[in-house]
Amino acid sequence: MSEMTEVFSTPPPSTERCRQLLQRWRADVQLSHREQGLLADDLTLLDQQLKRLEQRRLHIAVFGRVGVGKSSLINAFLGKQLLATDVAHGSTFQQRSVRWPIAIPGLGGIELIDTPGIDDIQQGEGRHQLAMTVAMEADLVLLVVDSDLTRIDRVAIDALLANGKPFQLVLNRSDRWHEQELPGLIATMQSRLPVAIPITAVAAAPRRPVLDAKGRPRSERAPAQITTLDQHLRQQLLQEGDLLLTMHALRRAHRFQETRQQLRLRLHRRDAQGLIGSYAAAKATGVAINPVLALDLAGGMVMDTALVLQLCRLYDLPMGPASARRLLRRLSSQNALLGGIQLGLSGIKQLLLMAAPFSGGLSLAPAAPVAIAQAALAVHTSRRTGTLVARLLLHCRGGQPGALLQRLERRDPVVRHWLKRWPLAQANALQPLLP
Repeated sequence: MSEMTEVFSTPPPSTERCRQLLQRWRADVQLSHREQGLLADDLTLLDQQLKRLEQRRLHIAVFGRVGVGKSSLINAFLGKQLLATDVAHGSTFQQRSVRWPIAIPGLGGIELIDTPGIDDIQQGEGRHQLAMTVAMEADLVLLVVDSDLTRIDRVAIDALLANGKPFQLVLNRSDRWHEQELPGLIATMQSRLPVAIPITAVAAAPRRPVLDAKGRPRSERAPAQITTLDQHLRQQLLQEGDLLLTMHALRRAHRFQETRQQLRLRLHRRDAQGLIGSYAAAKATGVAINPVLALDLAGGMVMDTALVLQLCRLYDLPMGPASARRLLRRLSSQNALLGGIQLGLSGIKQLLLMAAPFSGGLSLAPAAPVAIAQAALAVHTSRRTGTLVARLLLHCRGGQPGALLQRLERRDPVVRHWLKRWPLAQANALQPLLP
């Protein structure tokens, strides 16, 4: 714990700069009418997160199975019975949010969000999905259990880890175990976890036995036992509350950007294939019939530049001729081998054509297969260029959130340490959607 405290002794200075860049990036986001309709929900979630980032309002989702004491835990944090509880069956059927009245420097407010049980089969799949959505949109999650980890708990942990979601594991109702049994239970739980995650034992609504006036045993409510969790949570918010908000906003923006990229590729894939095919055919014809080496090179460059500009218009990502040429130069390194082969074939074809008067036209016969090879290679390079352009366009234009994440990871040791603790699973590859 001392090492982690040292790493997070001061908030990272990069977060304020990230806020500014994110707001600028959001102002530059332009969507077509169709994209606005298809991405409306994603855009709403993004704008809500950016608004909370601006206001520095942090959300903590209290998450878990039915009846594990999620509402009781929130009541214990608040120090009063604000939320209804039902130990036997659970009482939370929809998302509920309450303000946690504590002051954390750098944060404008903290909200505790009570969620339905993730195994609430009787109430339908909708409440399970609501609980998962709320958890994934929170800045921090408290995953509450009341026994050894069940299959449902492990599925929830896997989902949180796959989304890089910061969370704490809370063992509620720890008063049901003897003081000597509790360490063994916690050790068993930790052995079932895919990664090392600290477990904090609490008793949010403990009860103790008493005798009534007639000497009959009964139980009464005892003071909540959440001091350790309360201290750990406050310390984490003090040390990295600002970072939790900023990283969540960056990841939300990055996911939106990836979703938009996938949508644009999906919507325009067929049109892009047709466009690339047309330019490939024209380029192949020009290269095959043109006898001049210099014109081969110049014509190919013109056709590739025109293809880039047409793809920009298709994907609604404007790019001027100068930018297109820079992009082509960037692509040329990836096509260097194919370009060299094309150049060699053009040289051979020109030599064969020049030798025709001296060979009585016999050198024209091998020139034809060379021209056919040139045409096939031109088709291949055009298709390869089109695919590379589509990928680069969608990654270079508007890709700032992902670039910001990478820059932060390189420059800021606090962020680098945080990302190692909560790595984000790799997104689905765009390759199947490329033209």
